[in-house]
Amino acid sequence: MTAYFIVRAKVVDVAVKNDFDRWYQDEHLPDALKGFNARRAWRGWSAVDPLVHHAFYEFGDMAHAQAIQGSHALKSLVAEFDRVWGDKVTRSRDVVEVVQTIGT
Repeated sequence: MTAYFIVRAKVVDVAVKNDFDRWYQDEHLPDALKGFNARRAWRGWSAVDPLVHHAFYEFGDMAHAQAIQGSHALKSLVAEFDRVWGDKVTRSRDVVEVVQTIGT
């Protein structure tokens, strides 16, 4: 079943939100898509909390999504994220396997 690697980021310093959005769009999302060898990736801002950003990376199965943990690609991307954003943006990660789909 399809699985997703999900990153939730919270902009702590509102002054950097636009720069963070531009950086994620132009650099981080494309680099992560390639580094993770994901099927596709997308991202968006929360309508509930406008300082929360979610990024989704789609994989064919749970094994591929879980393989990201501890990978060289993730380590490199985390190091770059930390270098650029430091304590201005916090984040958490999750891996979710689709167990049911209904509708079109």
